[in-house]
Amino acid sequence: MNKDFPRIITLLREERGFSQKKAADALGISQPLLSHYEKGIRECSLDFVVRVAYFYDVSCDYLLGRTPNRSNGKIVISDIPENDMSDFSYGNKMNVLTSLNKKLIINTLNIVFDQAEKLSSSALIKEISSCLMLSLYTMFRLLYSSNSKNPEGIFSIPAHLWKSKLFAKRMITENNVENLLNRLPVAEYKGIDRTRQVELSPTIIEEQYSAMSDSLLNLIQIVEKQIEN
Repeated sequence: MNKDFPRIITLLREERGFSQKKAADALGISQPLLSHYEKGIRECSLDFVVRVAYFYDVSCDYLLGRTPNRSNGKIVISDIPENDMSDFSYGNKMNVLTSLNKKLIINTLNIVFDQAEKLSSSALIKEISSCLMLSLYTMFRLLYSSNSKNPEGIFSIPAHLWKSKLFAKRMITENNVENLLNRLPVAEYKGIDRTRQVELSPTIIEEQYSAMSDSLLNLIQIVEKQIEN
C-alpha cells in the first residue's frame, strides 16, 4: 500500500472521534491489526480499502492519495466557487479589514495572471501559481497547526520537515520564474519568446485595469513599507 493510506485512514478516524477499537470493530478487524495499518507496518487487502471507503463515505482514490476530493475524482474548474464577499458585515471592523485585504490580494492576482497569460508560457503560469500556492499553504498550515488537537494527518509532510522543504521549494520556484522571464530554459520548458514583452507603467496599469489598479498600487505601497520597517 502507498504511503498516503496509513495517514489518511488515521485522519478519518481521528476526525470522527473514533478510538482504534471502535473503528476496528466496525471494519471487522482487530485493533492491533488496524494499528499496524495506520502505522504502515502491514499492507492491507483491496477488500479492506473498499470497506474503509464505505465506512467513511469517501472514494478509494482519496484513500490512496490520488485526489484531495473525498467524494470523487479530480476537481475541475466548474467545481471551484467564485470569490464571494457578500457574506461580510461591514459594520464589523475585523470584517472590513479582512474584506479590504482580500480585495487587494485578489485584484492584484488578477493583474499578475493577466500579464503572465499574455506571454503565452504555460511554464510561467505553472511557476507563478506554485509560488503563490506555497505562500497560501504556509499561512493555512500555521493556522491549522496552532491547535494541537487538529489532526495533522491532513498533511503528508511531517511537522518537523515542512518549513525547510517549503523554503527550498520557494527559492527554486522564484528562480524559475526569473529565468523564464529572462528567456532562459527551465527543465523541459524553453524560455519565453523574445518577441513577447511585459510593457507596464502606472498609466498603462490604470488604463488596462481601471477597476483594479488602486488595489495593486496600494499593495505595492503596503509591502514596501513593511519591508522598510
